[in-house]
Amino acid sequence: ARGYRAALCAELGRPLLLRDVPRPPLRPRQVRVGVHCCGLNFADILACQGLYQEKHALPFTPGMEFSGTVLETGENVSTVKEGCRVAGVTGTAAMAEECVVDQKMLWRVPDGVSHEDAAALPVTYGTAALVLHHRARVQPGETVLVTAGAGATGLAVIDLAVNIFKAKVIAAAGSDAKCELALKRGASHSVNYSRSNLRDEVKRLTHGRGANVAVEAVGGDIFKAALQSLAWEGRIVVMGFAGGKIPSIPANLLLLKNVSAMGVYWSRYQEENFPVFSSTMASALQYCQEGKIHPHIGAVFKLEEANEAFNHVLQRKSTGKVIISMK
Repeated sequence: ARGYRAALCAELGRPLLLRDVPRPPLRPRQVRVGVHCCGLNFADILACQGLYQEKHALPFTPGMEFSGTVLETGENVSTVKEGCRVAGVTGTAAMAEECVVDQKMLWRVPDGVSHEDAAALPVTYGTAALVLHHRARVQPGETVLVTAGAGATGLAVIDLAVNIFKAKVIAAAGSDAKCELALKRGASHSVNYSRSNLRDEVKRLTHGRGANVAVEAVGGDIFKAALQSLAWEGRIVVMGFAGGKIPSIPANLLLLKNVSAMGVYWSRYQEENFPVFSSTMASALQYCQEGKIHPHIGAVFKLEEANEAFNHVLQRKSTGKVIISMK
C-alpha cells in the first residue's frame, strides 16, 4: 500500500523529520482526507517541546487544523463523500499529506473559500468566536482591548469584533509594524506596549472609562495592565500566555470595578460542549463565504519547510496565520 509524507516529532525539542508513513485503515465513521493546508499553532510548537497541557506519545505528527479533499470514507459516514472540500480539526496528525478523522470533526468548505483561508479558520476564529460571543458576550458599541493584537488569534478577534459584533477595538502589540497591521485590519486604535504604558493609553483612548472587554494572550505584566484597563463591569478573557509568565489575579481588582475574569480553552469545547464548538466553526466558514471576515495569512511554508515555519513563529516574526501547504 502507498504511504504518504508526514512531519514527525520523534524527539521532544529536536527538529521535525519528514518521513513516509503507512496509511492506517479506516474505522467506522472515519474519513481519509488529502490535506491541502495545515494551520500552524503555538500549541503545535509547545507540543513538540513537551510543554503543552496535552501530552502525546512519541513519535507523533503535529497539526490540529487543516483543509483538504475527502479521499475515502469508512462505514456509516453520512456527512461527507469522496471529493468534498472540507476543513477539519484533530488533536495531532494534520501536518501531513493525508489525515484520518472522525466525520463529526469535518465541516464542508463553501464555494469561494480558499484552502488557505479554510485552514486558517478553525483554531483562531473558533477561539475568537468563543471569546467574544460565548464568554465575554460582547455588545455592539462596546470597546474590546486585545493584546498580541497582530498574532493570528488577535487578528481574528479584531476581524470578528469589528465586522460581526460591531464593537470598537484597541489593539495592543509589541512593535510599531504589528500595531500598523492591527490598524489596517480594523482596529480603531493601537498601543505599542514595548514603548508606552498600556493602562494609561487605554484610559486616554476611552476618555477615562476603560475597556469593556480585554482579550489577553500574553500573560505576565501585560495581563495585569489589561486587567487594570477594564471599565466598570468589564470582562477579561484569558486565552494564553505567549510571554511565558502565568500571572496571578489580585482579587481586589475584581471587586473594585465589579469585573469578571474568565478563561477560554478552545479544544476542550470538543468534549464539553460540542454543539457550541461545531457552530463556531460553521459560522466562521459562512462569514468567510459571505465576505464579512478575512483571515490574514502571514506566511505559507511547504511541508519540507516545517522547521523553518516553527522558527518563524518562535522568533516572533509571524503576523497572522502561518500555513503549511502540502501542494
